[in-house]
Amino acid sequence: MSRIATFLVCFFISSSILAQSSKRALTADDYDRWESVRTEKISKDGRWISYQIDPQAGDGRLELTDATRKAPVRSFPRGYMAQFSPDNRFLVMRLKAPVADVRKAKLKKKKADEMPKDSLLVYNLATGQTTKLPNIKSFMVGKESGTWLAVLQEANAPKPAAENRTTSRRDTLAPTKPVSTTTGTARRGVTKRPKGDDLVLMNLADGKRRTVTFVSNVAMSDNGQTILYSRESARDSLKAGEPFIPGVFTFNTANGQTMLIDSSAKNRLYKGLAVDKTGNQLAWMASADSAGSEVRVFTLRYKNLAPAPVTKGKRSKTTTVDAPYRVLVDTVSSALPSKWTMNEYREPRFSEDGTRLYFSTSPTALKVTKDTLTPDDEKVKMDVWSWTDGRLQPMQQKRLKEEKERGFLTVADLSPAGNTFGRVTLLASREIPNVSFDPKVNARYLLGMSDLPYQVQSSWDPGHTDMYLIDTQTGEKKRIANDVMVSQPRLSPTGRYAYWFDERDSLWRAWSIADGRRIDLTRGLGSKFFDEEHDTPDLPGAYGSAGWTADDRYLWVYDRYDIWQIDPTGREKPTNLTNAWGRTNKVRLRRADLDPDEKAIDTKQDLWLTGIWESNKNTGILKATPPAKGAVSISPLANSAHRYFGLGKAKDASTMTFYRGNFQEPINIFLTDTTFATPTQLTKTNPQQDSIRWGSVELVKWVGTNGVPLEGLLYKPEGYDQKTGVAQKKYPMLTYFYERNVETLNDYRAPSPSRSTINIPFCVSNGYMVFVPDIVYTTGQPGPNAYDCIVPGVLSLLNRDYIDRDRLGIQGQSWGGYQTAYIITRTNLFRAAMAGAAVANMTSAYGGIRWETGVVRQFQYEKTQSRIGGTLWDKPMNYLENSPLFFANRVETPLMLMHNDADGAVPWQQGIELFTGLRRLGKPVWMVVYNGEGHNLTARHNAKDLSIRMYQFFDHYLKDAPVPVWMKDGRTAVEKDRGEMKYETDKN
Repeated sequence: MSRIATFLVCFFISSSILAQSSKRALTADDYDRWESVRTEKISKDGRWISYQIDPQAGDGRLELTDATRKAPVRSFPRGYMAQFSPDNRFLVMRLKAPVADVRKAKLKKKKADEMPKDSLLVYNLATGQTTKLPNIKSFMVGKESGTWLAVLQEANAPKPAAENRTTSRRDTLAPTKPVSTTTGTARRGVTKRPKGDDLVLMNLADGKRRTVTFVSNVAMSDNGQTILYSRESARDSLKAGEPFIPGVFTFNTANGQTMLIDSSAKNRLYKGLAVDKTGNQLAWMASADSAGSEVRVFTLRYKNLAPAPVTKGKRSKTTTVDAPYRVLVDTVSSALPSKWTMNEYREPRFSEDGTRLYFSTSPTALKVTKDTLTPDDEKVKMDVWSWTDGRLQPMQQKRLKEEKERGFLTVADLSPAGNTFGRVTLLASREIPNVSFDPKVNARYLLGMSDLPYQVQSSWDPGHTDMYLIDTQTGEKKRIANDVMVSQPRLSPTGRYAYWFDERDSLWRAWSIADGRRIDLTRGLGSKFFDEEHDTPDLPGAYGSAGWTADDRYLWVYDRYDIWQIDPTGREKPTNLTNAWGRTNKVRLRRADLDPDEKAIDTKQDLWLTGIWESNKNTGILKATPPAKGAVSISPLANSAHRYFGLGKAKDASTMTFYRGNFQEPINIFLTDTTFATPTQLTKTNPQQDSIRWGSVELVKWVGTNGVPLEGLLYKPEGYDQKTGVAQKKYPMLTYFYERNVETLNDYRAPSPSRSTINIPFCVSNGYMVFVPDIVYTTGQPGPNAYDCIVPGVLSLLNRDYIDRDRLGIQGQSWGGYQTAYIITRTNLFRAAMAGAAVANMTSAYGGIRWETGVVRQFQYEKTQSRIGGTLWDKPMNYLENSPLFFANRVETPLMLMHNDADGAVPWQQGIELFTGLRRLGKPVWMVVYNGEGHNLTARHNAKDLSIRMYQFFDHYLKDAPVPVWMKDGRTAVEKDRGEMKYETDKN
């Protein structure tokens, strides 16, 4: 090599080393400011895009971008929950209270109503003018049209600073009909003060606003024409003579008129306001009981504001008829079973076409006389567990509120034709409690589900159910499937078919409602529509469906790679809509749904797809020609080593956005159009990453001990291939795993404090290799399966010069924690191990309770993740041989456990069993227990603490770092009480 060439090589190597040396490693101080971008919104005309950029802790911001890129990006500190007005002229958003102010209030132990509140900001997209309102609870604009904004302000909130106070007209919006302004008999010149908040009604077009006091509920029609609100009865003191009118009111945004709809509720309590799309039909619940009653009872009331035709002689004209409201359901309704009434916990909802009103009813709550003669400490408190219970007592307790508030779907017919108007039909029942409806679909029949006959066996064999068709006109119920294991049961858009995936037969099926027959949609096709990689003892689920085309002509379903088009009538043979392009290229194709309000797939439009390339785990976006034109032609528009997701499109324009990122590139939003010709990056999150040592990720392959080809991910520190002198620098390696992760190759992983597992970018930035192997399972041997996949994967990497074979660690949480504990009973390959929420003893865990749900854990071992595939008495040796506790004497690896005392998934006694066993054996073991925390940490300060301790543990064993005091001496209850953290490495 020439001197010049040698010089250039040395120069480039030196420059590379210098560039790396100028970067620093991640620290715990970096976590809080790490950003994520989300909740993008596109205006209907495609001109504007808004999105949130929020740090993990602290104040975020909302940014507004002009899609033409002619205007600078506008930033709104603390903005979130933004909406564009239907006319594309305004952006409305909430502004979070400053984090610093909230923290100060917490330190002062302020009450909830004294805490800093959100505010609201309205931004004029044309002029840049802003309007603010303080103390916001909620806001709404018309979904489809209208210029009015309805804002609910908290009446009892702290007064805002003078410059932010709202200057607005404050009145009661006097109704068009005179009513009494008193609320009961005044006593000593004082009446009752109503509860409620301030409703601000603002016309965005001209800025005019009005304020209504003491408002409890608000609803708005999709067209923005009608705002419905209620004002409740008196609660606190009100100055004598101050006017107040409780009731239900409407505000007409077209003419500015307010109308009193109802003021007759016995105790002036109104709930469940509903308005149809046109703003003409109203529904609400009003109390039927007197004030002070132990049990609240409601009636359902209805009113139509639309003009009614009036015939005079031979000519017809339209006039407004101010008809009184109509009671649809009351306490003596003949349409309901005896002693049934309205359910106050579910709001009524109109069907999209306005011909139906869906609501819930339930048995009237019993009035219970409280025992006031027995002191509390003498009252019997006990549960009865019966073998006949459908649900165990812990599960009943977890669902107590749900059951007490349970409602049964009911419908009122509002069709203007015929004589059925107002007919009420009970659809759900105690025997068939679950009936689903789609307000977009006005089908005669709905789909009902009942698992009641199978509740006992669901403790070990969940998923069994019966399916019913429910006639919305008569309430008649017809069973169409008995004891089936189904996925995704639904009705087709026009209601001609019920359809589902039958897991027992691995078939998509439908029920023709007109013919009363079952149709096997995918029988005989040469493709598999179930999860081919499924590896638990349970039945595999479906890949899913893309939806139906117009008029229920075709159903589109997925196999592993492609989309199939199926004619439910059978007149046409099923066809592979994507012409096996996915299977040929080993790309998993899925339809991108660009319209959240879509009723059916439009086959005349281009077909947008997302794809995952199995060979290299790339993802991308593809477009196919309209299916209605014949065989589709697929064109990849984006395909790279990134994760593409969140494809969105403007409703009335070609503007499109998508998210993209990978391990090295933070997730950002990109702007394009339907040609996808020149995508432009809109955001640049986390610019600080450029000054931090990061790393790279590599797809690796090996063969397991059982002969199965396997894949995994190897994360490597930046500059790992640089040599120091003659020798290759060696890095310690951590192995982390959970089921399969290889398809996350191109996922971005943000630095964050650990809820339970290692943070990969933090580890890599601080000089660790991180290996993430996939695991393939068989039934009955989950522990050996993990060993057979993980250990050979680790060994396959040890011939790489940059991995230190003597400094290996292993870490897992939950299912991964169990396998970590199991593996260190089989091998001394690892120098340190950390296991979170690990099952140590399958025999005691089998009959335990998942306290977060109250469900017994038997199903997990027999059917799902734990994969034993049989009962404890059928397969006792499988439970014993797969339990780390019974082989604790073999453990030579120092172990750190985390098991929290409020863990609702894995009882923390499992951690105690393993810890006390290893402790008795004289093995180095620590267990950190976060008080009141569940399966994974939720409190950020606890996550930060775990991160410190976990990395101190690994650094000590894998990097020879000094031992921290908490590991050397523990942490006594007295030291805990004093708040000593004991992170330090020297007592002095």
